[in-house]
Order: sequence, then C-alpha cells, then structure tokens
Amino acid sequence: MMKRKWIAGTLVILLIAAGGAAFFARGNLPFLSGSGQEAKAESKETAFYSETYIIFDTVVNVKLYGEHAKPSQLEDIKHLMEDMDQKLSRTLETSEIYKVNQAAGKQAVQVSQDTFDVVQKALDYAVSTGGLYDPTVGPLVSLWNIGNEGAHVPSKPELNKAIQLIGFKDVEMNREERTIKLLRPSMALDLGGIGKGYAADRIAAYLKSQQVDSAMINLGGSSIIALGSKPGGQSWNIGLQDPDQTRGKALGNVHIKNKTVDASGVYERFFIENGVKYHHILDPRTGFPSRSGLKSVTLICDSATDADALSTAVFIMGLDEGMKYIEKQSGVEAFFITEDNKIYETSGLKEQIRFTNPEYTVKTLD
Repeated sequence: MMKRKWIAGTLVILLIAAGGAAFFARGNLPFLSGSGQEAKAESKETAFYSETYIIFDTVVNVKLYGEHAKPSQLEDIKHLMEDMDQKLSRTLETSEIYKVNQAAGKQAVQVSQDTFDVVQKALDYAVSTGGLYDPTVGPLVSLWNIGNEGAHVPSKPELNKAIQLIGFKDVEMNREERTIKLLRPSMALDLGGIGKGYAADRIAAYLKSQQVDSAMINLGGSSIIALGSKPGGQSWNIGLQDPDQTRGKALGNVHIKNKTVDASGVYERFFIENGVKYHHILDPRTGFPSRSGLKSVTLICDSATDADALSTAVFIMGLDEGMKYIEKQSGVEAFFITEDNKIYETSGLKEQIRFTNPEYTVKTLD
C-alpha cells in the first residue's frame, strides 16, 4: 500500500537576540534556547517592540529597538505585508499575480509598481542563472503541492505538461504601460522564491525611513534581516541550525551588521511517499525536487530579495557550480552543506563565521 506523509518544515536559522533568549510576542513559541528571565532582562536594558504575524504561509517576527521604535510601526508593517500578499500571492484570487496568471495567453495585465519590479527582478535572475531560478514554475509548484495536504508524486505525463509550460522568456514586460503578459495559455508565475525577500526589504526600507536603526526581521526562520547593529553597537549574533535536527541544535553562528541571512534546504518543506523524501526545491529542468547533493545553502548578503532568489538557484546548481557563481557575485557570501555532512564556505566568510557542531566537517573545495 502506498504510504503518504506530509511533514511541516523545520527552521534552519536561529536568532540570538541582544541580551540572550527571546520569545515570540504571541503563542509562546521559543525561537532559540534560553530562559524567559534573560528575555525579561533584555526588555529592562533596552526598549523594544515585538510582533508576530502569520502571513506568506509562514510566521514572521519583527523586533524593533531604540528611541525611534514605536508600536504604531508594527501596525504599519502589518499593512505593508498584507499589501504585498495582495499583490504577489499566486493562490489569492484577488492578487495581481493571480490575475496575470488567469490572463495567460490572452492579454496583458496592468499591475502595481511593486509587482512589476519584483517580476522584473525575478526575470533578471532567471537570465543570470540560466533558468535554474525561473518564476514561471507555477504549474510545477501547483502540481506537486508540497507543503500542503494532498502533496504527491505526479505522473510522468503531468510532469511533462508542467515542464513545457515553464519559460521565463515567454513573459512580456511593458515598462511604459506597467503591464505583464504570459504569452502561452496555462503559464503561471510563482514568486515564492523571491516574494518574501522583496517584502522583507520593503519592511527594512520603511524602518530606515522611520530612523529605526536597530531591528530584526525574521521570516519563518529561513530568512533574517539584521537591520543595523544590536543596541550598543555590537554585531548581531545569528545562530545557524543543524538542518538535520529539530529547532534548537546549533550548527554554529555568524556575526553580522546590516545583512540578510537566507537559507534553502531539503528540510524546510517536504513529504514522504513510499519511503522516499521529496523536498520543495524543484528543478525546472527535470520537474522533480533537486538532487544536487546538498542539504542546504545559506547566503549572507545585503538584499533579502537577492538572497531569496539566489539561494534557490544555487541549491539547484550544486556545490561546484554554486560556489563559482557566488564567488563572482559582489557582496554575496555563502556556505554549502553536502549530504555527507561537509561544509564548504566562500572566501569572504572565513573571518566572520564559526562552526561548532562536531558532526560536520569544514572542507575546502579543490
């Protein structure tokens, strides 16, 4: 009998907040190891405001520090994310992307500047990665439905049909009219590999406009923006979780200021069918989850939008090609974890990252 099991994804990045441990504002969800007393001490030493939102099919936590932080900003951030969801969601029937997909092969659809910009950015990355990141994978994503009940391995005819609908070159962008058109019927955009990063960058830009110079924006544990530095000027200490374990076991840690940390891995979302694990990072060339020999890829760079798209593409590239690609990108660093528990890091990370888990070995790529 066929056995099918859906498993919720594990978070791969832990936040070590200023002063020690922290808890989500709602739901009493521990985000990292530590005691509640440490979290209370943090609030006495440094004024901060925190809120947790359920949006983009994930848990988003925002923490604001400093004299310019205000509770009203958390409400503004909520509205900003809701606006992004209304524009970029593939499944929300009122969203702009949904309307673009519905009009595939028929007509161009006028969209907001946000939607136009993020789709254009996605297409730029499709070009630079040779289509390994491709925003037109919507039919393939819908077919597998990974992360939702009913996820299953599609039939070969279904896969072939979905693959034939993928093609970033068949997206027509009109900057003057601010319209998007999918040239072939049944094509569909999916911005899951870039939309959350774009929203995170928008939140960061808003906070900077409010003169908030110390904040932490956490999107589901797999993408974190460390805005500025910790109160007092020190670097943020980001704990990196072992991708094989449930939340709480550290792989190591990295110290950053004004950077994004973004991870993609086989343990984020997956299901098991007939004893085989199928993760959510789909290779548009084969239609199947990528088999690049990697467990995870973690990027550190300036832009969450860039990190979101690049982490997906680089994971599909695999270790050798991925390392070469990242080394050519200005201001982007990464480390790769292979299926045999070896860690490979780009040259710029060696002075700012520390791996402490004895089950993993740091190696140099020959």
